[in-house]
Formats: sequence, structure tokens, C-alpha cells
Amino acid sequence: MRQKTSSTLMTMISSFALLLLNALPTLANDFSQDYWTVEQYLTEFPKQQEKSAQFTLTVRQPGQVETLDAAKKVKILVVYPGLQASDYWRRSVAAFEARMKELQISYEIASHFTRPGNVDLRRQATQIRKALQNRPDYFIFTLDALRHKSMIEKVMAARETKIILQNITTPIRSFRSSQPFLYVGFDHKIGTKLLAERYLEETAKKANYAIFYGTRGYVSTLRGGTFLDEMSKHPGMSLKASYYVHFDREKSYTAAKEVIAEYPDLDFIYASSTDIALGITDAVNELGLSGKIKTNGWGGGSAELDAIAAGNIEFTVMRMNDDNGVAMAEAIKLDLANREEEVPTIYSGDFTLVDRHTSQDKLKRLKNRAFRYSN
Repeated sequence: MRQKTSSTLMTMISSFALLLLNALPTLANDFSQDYWTVEQYLTEFPKQQEKSAQFTLTVRQPGQVETLDAAKKVKILVVYPGLQASDYWRRSVAAFEARMKELQISYEIASHFTRPGNVDLRRQATQIRKALQNRPDYFIFTLDALRHKSMIEKVMAARETKIILQNITTPIRSFRSSQPFLYVGFDHKIGTKLLAERYLEETAKKANYAIFYGTRGYVSTLRGGTFLDEMSKHPGMSLKASYYVHFDREKSYTAAKEVIAEYPDLDFIYASSTDIALGITDAVNELGLSGKIKTNGWGGGSAELDAIAAGNIEFTVMRMNDDNGVAMAEAIKLDLANREEEVPTIYSGDFTLVDRHTSQDKLKRLKNRAFRYSN
């Protein structure tokens, strides 16, 4: 039976590059038609609520070893957009491996890092095609648009490799009850709303601003689109311009200089990622406008915390970063222990807002928790 399944998977592999390269480049206009939010999914499938609550407790606690088949070495494939200033993806792998070792799970891992956005689709597709030939037990991947949906469906249909979707916490509606093994990450919408609330508070709901998106896709829709929705509720918040800067620091720097030249009365530029924020601060500092035109971070990794300490970034929403790697390891442990029914469909980690006024003691506690394995 396994031979037949393996053959089925192998026949699919050759088409993955074509699927990635030729699929539509953007999300559907109505996000709600394609995805459930965390709240919507838990309401639609109420049995998931107890699973999620128990699993979250497990992630926060030290790892508990279970008796597993020691002879089985689990094969894991990881494909991440890790070639960027944000250390989220590198820390994710480090935390995942550290927890796997703590759980005493025998494994081998193949990690492939690409640049974020659409620019590396060909390289990414080639990596996936080659790596899947080794028939991994688990494929850890990220989803930045529905263009990846066909590929995910085909891997799931082969029933040989289980998919963990990283950095996405909104299940795809068309999959219904036949979802990937796990969605894991930090909800982009929740994090963005925290940033929006802070901007509204600091500007007294009256400001001129610009939005810098990444690439057209899932992350930009939730981080940028959600922010725009929140600002649009307040007439005093005036959007002057928006740019897609491909999560690229240099493009963000160039766009920031351009928008500041056109709209010198800007109060802030909303950044959808770490690299975008750093590009904006490069431009603001060069123009001598530090403290006048503000920007935010997104994620709270080391580069952003350093930028806040230097006074370049005003504030950020900080993920308890390593929990996502821990969640993946714990889900695999339950699966190997024949307890897959205890794995929730979604794991969404915790956030906290950090700014230049956050005390060193509090920041140290947050770092110790967020980077408890990856440091």
C-alpha cells in the first residue's frame, strides 16, 4: 500500500514548480470567502476549543517525554522565507529542534531558506520538488497566497506527508474538515490591531500616514489590510499613500524617501514587517526626520528590539517567538504517540506590545520567554 502511495506522490512532484509559478499572484478580494479567522473556525468546529486550550498549556510548559518507537527516525522538510533581517524563521527552526531533542524524538531535518514574497518562487519550487523525492514524514511550509493551495492539496491527497503550515492561523475554507495537520503561528490580525490601537492612542485619532505592504498576498492582506480597516473607522486618520515594497529593506528605503518628499507632513509610516521598518528608518534618519516621522516594527525580533533601544522604531508587537517551534514539536510527538486526535487544527501564539518605555526588567523577562530555546 505504501508503494502505491509513494508512486502517487512521485507523479505529483514534477508538477509542483508549474503550480507555484503559474498560479494567481493575489488573494481573492474578499478574504472571508477563502479563510476562517481563528474565532470563526472555533465557532464552526466547537470541539476544537478544548483541544486548543489544552495544547496551548502544553506548549507553555517544559517538554514531557513519551515512550515512542525509538527505531523510527522522523524525516522533516522545512521550506521557509528565512533570508531576511527578521530572525523569526531561523529562531523557529532552532526552537523546533531544541524541543524535539528535549522530547527525545529521533529525527532528521532538511531546511531550505528563500527570500520572502514572490521573488523566489522558481527557486522555492525547485527545492520543494527535489526535497519531496525523499518522501518526508512532515513538510513544514508557509503560505503567502492561495497560489500554494493546489500544491498543498496534492501533498495531502497522497496521504504520505503531513503538512504543517507556518505563519498562518486562518484555515482555508475549501478544505472544510480535511485540513492540513497543523496551522501554526501568530495571528496577523490580532497583532495588527494592537499596533493600530497604539497609533490611534498616540495621534489622538488625527494623523497623516502611509502604509507599506510586503508583496500582494496573504501576509500583506492581513497586516496591511487590517490596519487600513482600523484606520478607516476614524475620519481624522488620513491615508496619503501606500506601497508594495516586497518585504525588502532597500525598496522600503527608496519608497520612504519618495513618499516623504511628496507628503512632508506625514506623521507615520505603517510597516508590515521588520525589513520594511528598517528601510523606513534608514530613510527617516538620512533625511534628519528622526522623531518626526514614526514607524513601527512587526514581530519583535532582535533587530526590532535593537532599533527600539536606538530610538529608530517607536514600538512593535512582540511575538512569544519560540512557542511556534515548540507547538510543531509537540504536535509531532502526539502524532507519533498515536494521539493525533489531541492536535488542534490551529495553534496561535501570544503577543505583547513593546516600546522605548518598556523597562529593562520587563524586556528581559519577555526575551527569556520569547527566545527560551532559540537563544
